[in-house]
Amino acid sequence: MYKFFRNFLFLLPAEASHDLALFALAVANKTGLLKFFQEDIPQTSVTVMGIEFPNKIGLAAGLDKNGKHIKALSYFGFGFIEVGTVTPLAQPGNAKPRLFRLPKANAIINRMGFNNHGIDQLIQNVNLAKDAGYKGVIGINIGKNLNTNVENAVDDYLIGLRQAYFYADYITVNISSPNTPGLRSLQNSDELDNLLSAIKAEQMSLSLEFKKYVPIAVKVAPDLTNDEIKDMAETILANNMDALIATNTTLAREAVEALPHGDEAGGLSGEPVKEISTQVIAEFHKHLKNQVPIIGVGGIASASDAQAKLEAGAALVQVYSGLIYEGPGLIKRLLKGIK
Repeated sequence: MYKFFRNFLFLLPAEASHDLALFALAVANKTGLLKFFQEDIPQTSVTVMGIEFPNKIGLAAGLDKNGKHIKALSYFGFGFIEVGTVTPLAQPGNAKPRLFRLPKANAIINRMGFNNHGIDQLIQNVNLAKDAGYKGVIGINIGKNLNTNVENAVDDYLIGLRQAYFYADYITVNISSPNTPGLRSLQNSDELDNLLSAIKAEQMSLSLEFKKYVPIAVKVAPDLTNDEIKDMAETILANNMDALIATNTTLAREAVEALPHGDEAGGLSGEPVKEISTQVIAEFHKHLKNQVPIIGVGGIASASDAQAKLEAGAALVQVYSGLIYEGPGLIKRLLKGIK
């Protein structure tokens, strides 16, 4: 059934089909139809960051930027759902077209630019999902507004952290999107240390205020040298971060440069990023030495893909592009196939 639905969706421009799919999902959820498609998902709980996850397979940020579809997406069997990236203020993102499918490579290029309705609207949607009965793990992915200078980026992250803290099970600091100018410079050693030290101090203050500790993960790019990974790992350890998410999309184009849309600006996800993200996970794992858990993401479309991430050092994995190409049945196949 999904292949038929996908063939229809792929006739439309990528962003239009994305919006239509989410609209259909919302209608199916509201009318109760989704319950009839819910499969029996094998659950093996695992504790990471002090959180008990029902299973190791999560939804990566980006698909549900505003948290409008949390309850509906939960029927797919995810062990956790990450929403966002969300910024303090609503913003439209980059000009369209900004999302491109590359079916021959099972890949996607996007330059969305953190389009979202703002942190206040996302929190309202998270509360609506909980009121509707969602009891799963929610991660909230935070970023900076386009109009905020990189030098002042910490202010935006602190706003996001404060607003999201009470409502999230964990919070992700996204410093690795290639579609916000200057954002990846925050991965540089001094800038990263300044950012994470401020975030850690605020986390500790909020934990006292709300009498609960909400873990913080840092999401990094795949386009890193081994020396950069070593420096970042040391900074993450020094600031007592709770987790690492590896990786975001890549700027590399070698695998798709001959394909239609292969030269589009933006971040490349899907199968072409699979190997490089696994290598980055393994390199970080070597330096983090099991002191900081890793969430692996990038090109997962089969159980063997997920298993490779886990064997490289990931404790959990996330999917996004694989879900677009393989459909919701992917979650059950992953859980049945990983060791």
